[in-house]
Amino acid sequence: MFPAIAIASAFRSRYPDAEILFVGAQGRMEMARVPEAGFKFIGLWIRGWQRKISFSNFLFPIKLLVSYVKARAIVARFRPHAVIGTGGYASGPIMLAASRFKVPLIVQEQNSYAGLTNKRIARRATKICVAYPYMEKYFPEKKLVVTGNPVRRDILDLNEKRQRALKHFIFPENGKTLLVIGGSLGAKRINESVLIDLDKLIDAGVQVVWQTGKIYYDSIKLKIANKDLRKVRVYDFIKQMDLAYAASDVVISRSGALAISELCIAGKPAILVPSPNVVEDHQAKNAMALVNEGAAIMVRDREAMEKLVDETLKLIYDQHQCDRLSKKIKAMGKPNATEDIVKEIEKLVVCN
Repeated sequence: MFPAIAIASAFRSRYPDAEILFVGAQGRMEMARVPEAGFKFIGLWIRGWQRKISFSNFLFPIKLLVSYVKARAIVARFRPHAVIGTGGYASGPIMLAASRFKVPLIVQEQNSYAGLTNKRIARRATKICVAYPYMEKYFPEKKLVVTGNPVRRDILDLNEKRQRALKHFIFPENGKTLLVIGGSLGAKRINESVLIDLDKLIDAGVQVVWQTGKIYYDSIKLKIANKDLRKVRVYDFIKQMDLAYAASDVVISRSGALAISELCIAGKPAILVPSPNVVEDHQAKNAMALVNEGAAIMVRDREAMEKLVDETLKLIYDQHQCDRLSKKIKAMGKPNATEDIVKEIEKLVVCN
């Protein structure tokens, strides 16, 4: 969703009169976030296949058929000049319907391991924009363009914001700052690991900015109420992520596509804890793409309770290692990703 909004916003800035329509899943976060960003949204009655036994799997073929019929009606009525799919089960029906109407398709694959929907639609696509090299094992090589993933523009120049960021979190400038993030919903194992060893961080003088996620926030606040929190800032959701990145010396994070892309642009030393609860373990593959380049450290989810905070303390006070990781991860960033994807859209929509 967030890369899709970034692409749409960049295209609209170049072509203010462009008509842009989002099609996604009913009942998901995009139903609120997309209209908030100023775009029209239509929802499909669709949900992905569950890996465990679930009643929703019995409804999957029906939902897929209903969504495809609705998607055909949307394409016929809206008559788009191009359709951009950013992955996920909701993009399947609309991309397939658009291909039936001979509408040019652009696939934007965010992960180092291609998603099922994108792999299925790839043969119908005109161009496939990817974030990682060596994606020809999933897609036709002649269609590939390595663009990177779109990220929020406000994280491009963080060095100039560091002093303001530390003031925002009411931290002194001479302290080491750790940012803990687990996505907008939070990450249970990351939260548990920080919680169990929070005293180690406090005793070491580390300043902590901790995004717990909304569902964990109340219970964590209750559990840490009696601790020394003068250097600990706990949030359910951080709106000003640019300041959170700017203040941080090290980041603990999951390794979803958007998180990885932002860390690369921010150039922050990172300890990645891949979620095991994702299709084809793609977060671990994302993390390994950085680890293999010497650009990040990975701690497995099952090992986090024992190792995460100890590895963090080892890293945060090792300036040489931090500098090395920062240089390597920043070299993997693609700050012009959004503009490069828009250029591919222009070739289909404007130049023809």
